[in-house]
Amino acid sequence: MRDRSLSSSAQVEYGLSVVNLQNHRHVSTQPVLTAQWAVSPGLVDYADALAIMEERASAIAAGTAPELVWLLQHPPLYTAGTSARAEDLIDAGTFPVYRTGRGGQFTYHGPGQRVVYTMLDVRRRCGDVRAFVHLLEEWIIATLLRFEVTGEARRDRVGVWVRRPDKGEAVEDKIAAIGIRVRRWISLHGLSLNVAPDLSHFAGIVPCGIRGYGVTSLADLGHDIHMNMVDAALREIFEARFGPVEMVGSPR
Repeated sequence: MRDRSLSSSAQVEYGLSVVNLQNHRHVSTQPVLTAQWAVSPGLVDYADALAIMEERASAIAAGTAPELVWLLQHPPLYTAGTSARAEDLIDAGTFPVYRTGRGGQFTYHGPGQRVVYTMLDVRRRCGDVRAFVHLLEEWIIATLLRFEVTGEARRDRVGVWVRRPDKGEAVEDKIAAIGIRVRRWISLHGLSLNVAPDLSHFAGIVPCGIRGYGVTSLADLGHDIHMNMVDAALREIFEARFGPVEMVGSPR
């Protein structure tokens, strides 16, 4: 992906191809920010979630609402990012397909997958979009380590990956994806971590346009972990790396 310069009014779409950006880290001198933290029970309709996220991001940019990190699950569906290619949608009839404004290509969402939408002020928090994406990667990797799973980022492949020596030498599966959009310096969309989804549902797409690799989950790796445990780890690591949070009810 080509570098894109930013202005204070810039709208940037960053997909799943920005990795290993340690050299772009920015140390902010801004005061510590407190984001709201919401966990929605059940399955949240994708179109409803998108509308809520768009409205909240606009309010954050306008200074009329606080930042929000929103944890949820969706019914089975596919989303197409701005770089999605028609040939990567293998089965268009099984699940709904939503065109979305995030960067990247095709992604699956469904029960058993923790989706985290991050509506955060990128400029105030780190001042650099690519560094922000790297922080999200580190957040996932640190969360996986809590469950003794080693996740890694790759320069030539998007997402967070797990080595699978049980499947063969040099085999790796993807366990998490990142896809964001930044509008007026506020991030939308975020990340998805496979806790215990039905991995066969990924067969309808080429995940993130990457062929020749599989997908995995904590359950597939032999970890029987409740979603609440994953949420607790995500929150603890977020607070250590991004700052404090305030628990709130599900956004509407």
